[in-house]
Amino acid sequence: QTNKEKMVREVVSFHAGQCGNQIGKEFWGIVSNEHGINETGTYTGDKDEQLERAYVFYSETSSGKYVPRAIQTDLEVGVLDVIRKGNLGGLFKPSNLVAGTSGAGNNWAK
Repeated sequence: QTNKEKMVREVVSFHAGQCGNQIGKEFWGIVSNEHGINETGTYTGDKDEQLERAYVFYSETSSGKYVPRAIQTDLEVGVLDVIRKGNLGGLFKPSNLVAGTSGAGNNWAK
């Protein structure tokens, strides 16, 4: 085997700010649908090909749940709360949703 065949292919996505997190939420909704992963991280697909490359985007827990390799960050907790409470909220690892404590208001003046 060559080094190319042994290389692990894993994607970690980073989403920052309101726009980045909104785009990231849509991205994970599409990727989850393509791989047959539902809103709670459970595989509900019906084709072997759906899980064939899921490890590229997801980590599988010991209980069989698929968790996106994604870090989402924002200075304000509101954007992340929308994701957390939305239909994909159960998909993400809570500790990977990182928010600031002071917010971004008047940040340019500090």
